[in-house]
Amino acid sequence: MMHKFLEKIKSFEQKPYVIKNFISLDEVKLFQKLYNELPVEINNRRQKIIKKKWTLNFYPELQEKYIKKLKFLIGDFTMDNPKCKNNFDSLGLFQESYKPVSLQVDTGYDFQKILYKQTLLVLSENSETIVFKNRFYGCSTTFSIDPKELSSKGYNKRSSEHLDLYGEKNFDKKIHNNFLSHDNIENFKGLEVDLIFKWKLGDLLIFDRTALHCSSKNLNKKKLGFTTSTIKQ
Repeated sequence: MMHKFLEKIKSFEQKPYVIKNFISLDEVKLFQKLYNELPVEINNRRQKIIKKKWTLNFYPELQEKYIKKLKFLIGDFTMDNPKCKNNFDSLGLFQESYKPVSLQVDTGYDFQKILYKQTLLVLSENSETIVFKNRFYGCSTTFSIDPKELSSKGYNKRSSEHLDLYGEKNFDKKIHNNFLSHDNIENFKGLEVDLIFKWKLGDLLIFDRTALHCSSKNLNKKKLGFTTSTIKQ
C-alpha cells in the first residue's frame, strides 16, 4: 500500500542537512534534565533502548521555543508523533540507546498524510547516524535479513522487502567496515549513503521521513537523542 499523496510527499523531499548549534550547551543541559524527569514509556531490553515521550505538560515554554525555531527552518508543519500510553499528545521521542538502532524508515501507518521532515537533536556525543539516498513509501518498517529480528514484534513492521527494491549493487565495504559492521553487509545491498551525521551536542539533523536510516556501530556505552516527525497539511 502506498500513500495517497505520494507526489506531494515527493515534492517536499530533499537532501538531509545539519543545523549546527541548533540549541546552546545550556539548553542541552535543560533537555537532559527534562529527559530525566519524564516517565519511561518503553524499556526494550532486547533492543537495549529506553524511550520517553515529551508530553505537553512538561516544560511548555521549552516546547514553544523548540517549535518556533524548527518552523523558522522548515516552514509550517504539524507534529505527527505517536501518542503516549496515557493517550496524551507527544511533541517527540527521547531515545536512550545502548546498541545501534537498526536500518529503518519512520513513515507511520496513516497513508492519508503528507509526510514531511524528521529531526534528530543530539544530546550526547560519540556516535553517527547514517541517512541513505534510498526512499521507502510503505509503513514504518525495520529492515533486516536476520530471522530473529524479522520474527520480533514492535511498533515497526519487520521486513526484508528492501532487498528487492534497490538493485543488486554491493554496499560500500569501507563504509560498512567503519560504521555498519554490526550488521550483515548483505542487509545494505543496493543502498547508497547520502549523509553520515557525526553527533555533536546541540546539533540538529533534518531529513525526509521516507529516507532509510540507521545508527552506526560507534557507540560509547550509550547515546541520547530527541526525535520528532512532522507532516504537511
